[in-house]
Amino acid sequence: MKALVLFAHPCDESYGAAVHRRVVDSLSARGWDVDDCDLYAENFQPVLTAEERRRYHDEPDNCGPVQPYVDRLRAADALIFSFPVWNFGYPAILKGYLDRVFLPGVSFKIEDGKIGPNLHNIQKLAAVTTYGGTRMRAFGAGDPPRKHFTRAIWHVTRPDKMRYLALYGMNRATDAKRAGFLDKVDRQMRTL
Repeated sequence: MKALVLFAHPCDESYGAAVHRRVVDSLSARGWDVDDCDLYAENFQPVLTAEERRRYHDEPDNCGPVQPYVDRLRAADALIFSFPVWNFGYPAILKGYLDRVFLPGVSFKIEDGKIGPNLHNIQKLAAVTTYGGTRMRAFGAGDPPRKHFTRAIWHVTRPDKMRYLALYGMNRATDAKRAGFLDKVDRQMRTL
């Protein structure tokens, strides 16, 4: 099984980086081939240019500027997002990845004006994330990252298994709570 892990956090010393390492280590321990895509370390450029937008529907030429990322996505059997929730959304670099790589003909197809899934290679899908606020606060704001992931990303992949693992309340999380979440991530990645 080949997993593409999309990591979006700029600080190596962060708890988010520890979560990311646990994801990668757990999948590797299962014998999976892990393509660890650290968007910051790779200096991924998240801005969709005017020319890219103009060519957005021009398949397959729309892939040109991000072809290596498209190839990595198409080669994966599993897709795992590892990111913090900031301002009730994805970090800009991850949102930019979605804007630039999840293209027509790549992640979805358009037929008769309807969008259909196109990432049929993705059998397993997971998000591992942290929120500064509580679950209730996220719920009150509509929890956009959870909804987007469990609806839009799920729709274009239609995996056999999906997980959304979130540690809420990071602003007040104790060492024990953070350690417990790392253990949960390990267990969930080992059974994904």
